[in-house]
Amino acid sequence: MTARGAAAERPFWEAPLASLDAGEWEALCDGCGKCCLHKLEDEDTGRIYPTNVACRLLDLSTARCGDYRHRRRHVPDCLTLTKTKVADIEWLPQTCAYRLRAEGEPLPEWHYLVCGDRDAVHRAGESIVGWTVAEDMAGPLENHLVERVV
Repeated sequence: MTARGAAAERPFWEAPLASLDAGEWEALCDGCGKCCLHKLEDEDTGRIYPTNVACRLLDLSTARCGDYRHRRRHVPDCLTLTKTKVADIEWLPQTCAYRLRAEGEPLPEWHYLVCGDRDAVHRAGESIVGWTVAEDMAGPLENHLVERVV
């Protein structure tokens, strides 16, 4: 078997991030919604503190963005995660597929690319479903700090 043949048998999500096309990159997202939670930054230390408050576009029952394609129109500071940025974003959850692959780690068994089930992330308790608050209902973010984003 040639090296090209071996690479073709390997799922795209096991390949280095740099080799992924735009569709493959987008497909890595596990749909957990954790990156769409508000964070607070300590101005003195730069430390990032997670909250349980979701972006106003995030559907709390599905963990999906309500207008992903146009999200930056509604939320100008919404982060566009790229191959070059992913390694430098320390607040990404430990379970984030982008973070895992950037660190050379495999995807978890509940990731839909591995198991074929988009709802597995929710059943595994790895999404924002069931423990988050809508932005318009939250009040001050300081009242919604969480120890870590599960």
